Amino acid sequence: MFKTLVNAFKTPEIRKKLFYTLLLLIIFRIGCFITIPMVNLEAVSQLGETSSSGITGLINIISGGAFSRLSIFAMSITPYITASIIVQLLGMIVPALERLTKEGGEEGRKKIDRITKIISLVLAVVEGLGIYFSYQMNGIFIGTGFQTMAVVILSLVAGTSLLMWVGDKITSRGIGNGTSMLIFAGIVSSIPTAITSIVGLVTVNGAFDTKGLIFALLIVFGILLLVTGVVFVQLAERRIPVQYSKKVVGRKMVGAQNTHIPIKPAMASVMPIIFASSFMTFPALIIELINPQIANTQGFWRVVYDLSIATSSSNVGWNYVIINAVIYLLLIIGFTYFYTYATFNPLEVAANIKRNGGFIPGIRAGKPTSDYLSSVLSKVVLFGGIFLAVIAIIPMFAKATGLNTAFGGSSILILVGVAIELEQQLESLLVMRHYKGFLNK
Repeated sequence: MFKTLVNAFKTPEIRKKLFYTLLLLIIFRIGCFITIPMVNLEAVSQLGETSSSGITGLINIISGGAFSRLSIFAMSITPYITASIIVQLLGMIVPALERLTKEGGEEGRKKIDRITKIISLVLAVVEGLGIYFSYQMNGIFIGTGFQTMAVVILSLVAGTSLLMWVGDKITSRGIGNGTSMLIFAGIVSSIPTAITSIVGLVTVNGAFDTKGLIFALLIVFGILLLVTGVVFVQLAERRIPVQYSKKVVGRKMVGAQNTHIPIKPAMASVMPIIFASSFMTFPALIIELINPQIANTQGFWRVVYDLSIATSSSNVGWNYVIINAVIYLLLIIGFTYFYTYATFNPLEVAANIKRNGGFIPGIRAGKPTSDYLSSVLSKVVLFGGIFLAVIAIIPMFAKATGLNTAFGGSSILILVGVAIELEQQLESLLVMRHYKGFLNK
């Protein structure tokens, strides 16, 4: 990784892309500290205490703390992520969108991107309304009229729109995927807070604490173990061998070729965790919008609310935490299967292999091939789903005990995934430049 970065900085074209990406990320971080208009600064200073847990925790981490400051980037890029998920799901059931995705080419990709951004703006307005109504009862905003609401929502939507533009520019002229890089930058900004919280365990009231030191070392060891596991699973793949027989291309006889189909356990990446998290926290979000004082009440809806936020809060009982964790685990595994089969269709892969004269050794072409691929895929995906569930739930149990590690397994999964993707893109750019230089000699 470090050798790749050194070689990249030695290359003028790639160095220019890296500095351009860094400049846009600096703009993103500056915007995280610009508070939206019509906000009571004294009241907003207390948001940091309430946004570290509950349903706002994940948004606050992704936004790099912008949500706790109620800045112009408080919603971060989350409306665009949600819109992308919606468009992907609609592409599976709406024939017109499916044709645009598979056969539209560059023009189809632009239309899909335009639809995604329109949905993103609609979701940003809805989320902005939710933020306004959630905090107006707490005296966060100066005034309660339509003008205040319009200024707040317009500022939040404008911030999200600017981030969508920044993400596009990073993707087209910088390094890496723009959306992923913004999330990456937001999570990285919370690392100093995590280090401070771990160091704080070593001293109690200014005095050295041996138990705290052991606890801190265990946390560091657990984080290193978690990162190692994520890297292993991200790079792991099950290779299914494929052989292609000899065939005539034009006037030449092309010899037999041997290749393989890579099937990764983490093919769905962090998407199942996002799906499951959204599904679990949605009831709490609706209840908070309808009744902002739900935490001070009792009854059925309070039980639903506590169950929804159980693994992201230390203020509920362990019975809620365990039930929430079990449901969360099953949802992550289910969404892992759903998203993987949506992106890797065994029937289409088997048909393409047969069409090109290929076969899997020992497996007949056609339906037996698709059945074999489905069998292998289901086993590999089960391992990936369980792994995703474990790394997402273990940090939640730690938070339920009152330990705030600043970010959990899902954040580490995003960090490692983006870092690996960035390294692979840098390596491909370096290889491309090497070939260009060779051909120009």
